[in-house]
Amino acid sequence: MERPAALAHDAIHETVEALLRDGERGSVLDIPAGHGALAYRLRELGYDVSCSDLYPEIFELEGVDIRKGDLDATLPYDEASFDYIVCVEGLEHIEHPANAIREFARIVKSNGTLIVSVPNIMNIEERLRWLFSGYTSHFKPLSEPAIEEMVGDFADKAEIGLHVNPIGYSELRYLLEDNGFELRSVHVDKKKDGMWAFLPIVWLIRLFAKFTKPEKRAKRWQDELNSNEVLLGGNTMIMLAKKI
Repeated sequence: MERPAALAHDAIHETVEALLRDGERGSVLDIPAGHGALAYRLRELGYDVSCSDLYPEIFELEGVDIRKGDLDATLPYDEASFDYIVCVEGLEHIEHPANAIREFARIVKSNGTLIVSVPNIMNIEERLRWLFSGYTSHFKPLSEPAIEEMVGDFADKAEIGLHVNPIGYSELRYLLEDNGFELRSVHVDKKKDGMWAFLPIVWLIRLFAKFTKPEKRAKRWQDELNSNEVLLGGNTMIMLAKKI
């Protein structure tokens, strides 16, 4: 069967695939599933894959259960339905990421795994872009001409193309922990070209942090925010968490 086209960058799917390659096989929900490109990879790995999307009519992968699901509402699954949940390129498109995380906590099993990705608005390039322009590359002002350009072929499905909710490391980690998840690791999609040019600023940021008391750095997740995965990370930040 031909692999469905990916709506997200292949590097994100490759990272998720690598994270699950050696995992114990079980049931996994891919949401939002798009055309089914990531679901195809997960099924090839031997997982029992279910899918959900706000627009199930665009789903192309045969033989996989697909249900209409709105991340801003109650998802169409019972409590503790899945061993794994994968949410790639979803939270930045919705109004209420907190609702989505609560729903994930409801439908994932105890000790289940959640993998979630968001655009990395906290890497050094994006921090500087925001300083000089007032916005990041993933969350540009949504003027009418910009919206027309971003939605492209999805004019009647604008949610697919629009990034409406910037969410960074701190906000996402808070939502995970507030809903009973424990953050286990942070990953990148791929390294960004030219990040070496920002190293002097990165060193300055990290030097400044050294003058902050350790207890305050820990309380503010300062070391995590200045880590290679976040400060020098790629376009996308990928978090792996466990339901505890």
